[in-house]
Amino acid sequence: MRNLFKLFIALFLSANILNADAINEKLEANGYELELISKRDLSAGSNEFFAKITKDGKVVEDAKLKAKFFMPEMPGMPYMEHEGTGEFQNGSYRFIINFCMNGTWQYNIRFKTSDEKVHSVKSSVTF
Repeated sequence: MRNLFKLFIALFLSANILNADAINEKLEANGYELELISKRDLSAGSNEFFAKITKDGKVVEDAKLKAKFFMPEMPGMPYMEHEGTGEFQNGSYRFIINFCMNGTWQYNIRFKTSDEKVHSVKSSVTF
């Protein structure tokens, strides 16, 4: 019985780990399209993201991008937040987010374009 329980726990944990996928999401804001990509599966710890911003099919190279990932306060857990600033490299904005734990993280990515307007996209990721 004890071995059966251990097997069940191992299968449950394996299924959860294998369920964490890399992100590839397209979002729109005021005529701009932002494609958010991670090249590897998301996990607790350091995660590298790439955000490609386009307008009318052309890559926007001069935006200032900031990303905020957060987990709301829950019973027994404080509010958690991690931020990253995008650096333009090879056609997309690269930033690092260091998640302190697995779960559902909401995010808000804001970018300021050359016309000084701030655009924002929101969504969430679960891993």
